[in-house]
Amino acid sequence: MIRFSQLRERNSKVKGNKVSSGRTKRVKWEITKDARGYHAYIDGDYLDKFRNERDAKKSIDTAIKELT
Repeated sequence: MIRFSQLRERNSKVKGNKVSSGRTKRVKWEITKDARGYHAYIDGDYLDKFRNERDAKKSIDTAIKELT
C-alpha cells in the first residue's frame, strides 16, 4: 500500500531549471523555468505557471500571506 507521503513525493516532481528559491515566513518556495514559462512551487506543491519571474514571485508572496 502506498503511503500518503510517498504519493505526495510522486506527484510533486519539479520540472525545469531552478531560477530562484527561498523562504518566506518559514515556508519554502521555488521558481523554475522551462520552455512553457515560469512555474511556482510553495513547499513542494505546484502553484501556477507565469510569463515572467516577477509575476511568479508576486503570486508566491500573496499566497503565503493569505495562507499564514
